[in-house]
Amino acid sequence: MEDRTLYEGYTLVFEDRFQGCALDSENWNVELHEPGWVNEEWQRYVDSPDNIRVQDGTLSLCPVRRLREDGTVEYTSGRISSRGKREFTGGLFEARLKVPRGRGYLPAFWLLADEEKYGPWPVCGEIDIMEIMGQDTGRNYGTVHYGLPHAQNQGQLVLEQGDFAEEFHDFVLVWEPEELRWYVDGHLYHRVRSWFSAATEGEPAPFPAPFDHPMYLILNLAVGGVWVGYPDETTDFEHAAFTVKYVRVWQKTGPKEETE
Repeated sequence: MEDRTLYEGYTLVFEDRFQGCALDSENWNVELHEPGWVNEEWQRYVDSPDNIRVQDGTLSLCPVRRLREDGTVEYTSGRISSRGKREFTGGLFEARLKVPRGRGYLPAFWLLADEEKYGPWPVCGEIDIMEIMGQDTGRNYGTVHYGLPHAQNQGQLVLEQGDFAEEFHDFVLVWEPEELRWYVDGHLYHRVRSWFSAATEGEPAPFPAPFDHPMYLILNLAVGGVWVGYPDETTDFEHAAFTVKYVRVWQKTGPKEETE
């Protein structure tokens, strides 16, 4: 990250640099989901070292294509979340990432909330910090989902040089009470200052709902889906990986600490 002024007034409250040889269960859950669970995706999310690897200071989420005995094809991949373990209301969320190249891949770094306070998605809110299509690895999407009915606000950053599949880049979201800001390598490319939501009963909820309660981190690699499209004969499964160097969360110093 080049612009260190972005961190002024913030304190580091969470960091995982993926040291050792296994995922830290104090920070992360391995999520298990069947194909088609969302967005008509092809992959089954599983807990397997073929799909989730921690080694040499990196986390890798890898897609696998297998031919079953009956001749059909199975796709598996990895998805982890900090739900119930590391949840945050506001702050600066940061990850250093490299994505796989290949039609039909959709790696993502994002925030989601439990549904108890406002209700099921999209009322509970979703903030996508990084989504990059495997067939367009020079373009990043930053998106916020909210509302009843569903609404979204999406920004894009296209690299002038380089490629998100060739080298690591820094992705940052700054979540403040009345504003969301997205950065890539210190460059601000998207800002959202208005959204809306509803309470569980369907009545309007006061701004800044739903982005006024804890959200958890998610890292996943989807294979196919209605937005990204689907793998074809050009998609490489042997060498593909969504690679994470670190995840960090920073929060602003409270009034009590400033006084001290």
